[in-house]
Amino acid sequence: MTVRPATWHNWSGAQTAHPVARRQPRTVAQVQEIVRRAAEKERHVRTVGAGHSFTPAAVTDGVLLNLDHLSGLVSVDRAAMEVTFLAGTRLHDIPGLLAPHGLALANQGDVDPQSLAGAVSTGTHGTGTGFTGFAGMVRGMQLVTADGSVRDVGPGDPLFRYGRIGLGAFGVVTALTMSVVDAFTLHAVERAEPLDTVLGSWPELSRETDHVEFYWFPGTRVAHVKRNTRYPAGAVRTDDTAALPGPVPRWRALIDDELVNNVLFGGLCAAMHVVPSLTPTVNRISAAALAQREYSAPAHDVFVSPRRVRFNEMEYSVPLSDAAEVLAEVRRTLDSSGLPVGFPLEVRATGADDVPLSTARGRDSCYIAVHRYHRDDYRELFAVVEPVLVAAGGRPHWGKHHTLDHDGLAAVHEELDAAGQLRAATDPDGVFRNPYVDRVFGTV
Repeated sequence: MTVRPATWHNWSGAQTAHPVARRQPRTVAQVQEIVRRAAEKERHVRTVGAGHSFTPAAVTDGVLLNLDHLSGLVSVDRAAMEVTFLAGTRLHDIPGLLAPHGLALANQGDVDPQSLAGAVSTGTHGTGTGFTGFAGMVRGMQLVTADGSVRDVGPGDPLFRYGRIGLGAFGVVTALTMSVVDAFTLHAVERAEPLDTVLGSWPELSRETDHVEFYWFPGTRVAHVKRNTRYPAGAVRTDDTAALPGPVPRWRALIDDELVNNVLFGGLCAAMHVVPSLTPTVNRISAAALAQREYSAPAHDVFVSPRRVRFNEMEYSVPLSDAAEVLAEVRRTLDSSGLPVGFPLEVRATGADDVPLSTARGRDSCYIAVHRYHRDDYRELFAVVEPVLVAAGGRPHWGKHHTLDHDGLAAVHEELDAAGQLRAATDPDGVFRNPYVDRVFGTV
C-alpha cells in the first residue's frame, strides 16, 4: 500500500512533483483511510495513473495516490449494456476483460496505457461524429469524497453531472460504470491524400465514415488519412462480392509501427533536435514513409497505435462546422512562423455530448493537436498556434498543455462556475486541490 516517496515525473517529463507520500491502496476502504488521514494532517491528495496528462493535474506536495491495484472488472449487465470497472483499470486491459462477454467500448483514443478514471476525468476522446468520448459513456461513478465517505452517483446527482470530467477535484474515483456495445471489427484504410482537399472538406469527410482522422507534417502538401468502418465482430464480407481484408501481417506491423513510426522517427526527432535545419527534409521523408495500407482487425487493435517517441502536446476542440476555416488559419500561421516543426499535427472529430465540462459539450467537434518532441521547448510553438484556436472558440483538452486561466476557460465552459461551487461545497478544506485545480476552478 505504501510506496517510498520519490520525485515523480509525467510521461513527457514536463511535469515534476515531490510528494510527501505515495500510496497504492488495494481496497476502497484503504482509499477512505488515506483520504481521512491526509485531511487530518492538512495534506492534499492527488491521484495519478500512467502520467499521460501533459498538464500538472497530478502534481502535489501532499499524497500522490495510484490506483493500479484497484483495477479489474466488477460486473457486467448485458441487458442494460453496462459494465462496471474499478477505476485503476488500464485501458489496454479492457479489451481482454470484455472479450469473453462479446463486448467492447464504443470508442477509443489512439493510446491506451492510461487508467480508465484518468481518461474519463480529463476528457479523453476518440474519433467519429457518431460517438462521444469516454465521459459521454459513463453511466455511474463511485467516489471517495474529502471526508472519506463513499458516494455512488448517477444521473440526477450533481456529483455525477460535474464529476465525470472533474480533474480529480471532487474526490477519488474508485469505480466507473460504462456503456458498452457488441464487439466489432474495424476495416481500416490508410492513405496519403492531397492536403488542400482534406483541409477544405474536413467537416464533410469526417461524417462520411464511422471514424476518420488525419496527420499532417507541416511544410508538406499531403495528409495521411485514416478511415475506419465498423462491422460486426467476425464479419468477413463488405458486400456480396468483396471480402474484408485480414489484419496487418506481423512482419509488416513490425516494420511500419515499430521500426518506421517509432525507431526511425525517434532517431529523426533526435537529429532535428540537434540540427533544426534538417526539419523540412525530415518532414518530407516522414510523410513519404507513413504506411499506405488496408486491413481489418478487432476495434481496439485498429484504434490504438504504439507511441514510444515521447512528446508534449496541446489540443483544442473547435466547432466542426468551422473546422475548414480554422485549419486553414493554423496552416497559414505555421507556414509564416518559420518554426521547425518535426512532429505531425493530428486532426480528429467527435459527436456532441451533454457532459458540462466536455470539450464536445453541445457541439460536434474538430480536435486539432499540435505536438513537440519532448527534448524540444514546446512553449514557442504552442504560443503561436494557441491564439488561433482560442479565437475560434476552442476548448482545450483538460489533460494537455494550454495557458487559459479560469476566466478564459469560463468563457467557453458556461457551467464552470457552477462546477467550482460544487467543488468548494464538496471539499471545503481543499483536500483535492492543487495549483492546476485552482487555476481551472478559480479557487483561492
